[in-house]
Amino acid sequence: MFVPIRASNGSSPQVTEFILMGFPGIHSWQHWLSLPLALLYLSALLANAMILLIIWQKTVLHHPMFYFLAVLALVDMGLSTTIMPRILAMLWFNARTISLQECFFQIYAIHVFVGLESGIFLCMAIDRYVAICHPLRYPSVITEGFVLKATLFMVFRNVLLAIPLPILATKRHYCSKNEIGHCLCSNLAVTSLACDDWKINSIFQLSVAWVLMGSDVGLIIFSYTLILRAVLKLHSAEAASKALSTCSSHIILILFFYTAIVVMSITHSANKEVPLIPVLLNVLHNVIPPALNPIVYALRTQEIKVGILKLIRLAGER
Repeated sequence: MFVPIRASNGSSPQVTEFILMGFPGIHSWQHWLSLPLALLYLSALLANAMILLIIWQKTVLHHPMFYFLAVLALVDMGLSTTIMPRILAMLWFNARTISLQECFFQIYAIHVFVGLESGIFLCMAIDRYVAICHPLRYPSVITEGFVLKATLFMVFRNVLLAIPLPILATKRHYCSKNEIGHCLCSNLAVTSLACDDWKINSIFQLSVAWVLMGSDVGLIIFSYTLILRAVLKLHSAEAASKALSTCSSHIILILFFYTAIVVMSITHSANKEVPLIPVLLNVLHNVIPPALNPIVYALRTQEIKVGILKLIRLAGER
């Protein structure tokens, strides 16, 4: 991302900027999408900011699970902000041009935040596993120190592993085509415009996806398998229901997050027939989860629900 673009060779000129084409097939009326997208983005920012404020204010929420939720709120705000201002500028002001450096940075930021979201889901799954399967050890294992170390590990993991993506993108030679058939800079959409071989970019992205997402999903499934086995051994139906209810919000968010990734990957393979679908999914995957996560937790967590109602009431009084 900070590596200078390789100088052009021969007589082929080097592209100095890309042009975002927007949503394919609906260019004439795509500006109408700006309203729902802007509302989703605003909802994501406000809802996650509210979650952070409630967790900070209410001492009853000063526990590891809610600390992870606060980190997730920050990641969600970063993820949606990575793409939405640029998309809204394109839809409202026809600001289609984007410099190579800004485009490569967007590639990097998207991968970092998506990887962070996956990593925080894994941390939350570990938290629930210890809480349900080893409740007596929970206070000594899942501490504030554990939250800090796990969060820092996920940050360093994703920040470092994502660095080669923009660096490899800068190594490509962009000599003719500069129109991105998207409304954002996705790695493969950008590198496919290169005049030289970009297979290594595709291979590395798939490798990173399998290492990060694959390991996270595998460990999450393993954690919840152990949780389910422990719950089924409980003799009390009420205790089992209470144990599962503490995981319900987390499971809903995990299913939506990874299902969207799978669907997006499948539709990308058919983008010659239906190019609009993967582009829409790519955008919505970066804005719907950030807007949805706080709502799910607000509906499923009594303390957060009470805190939100209190904030709304105070705002109404003013």
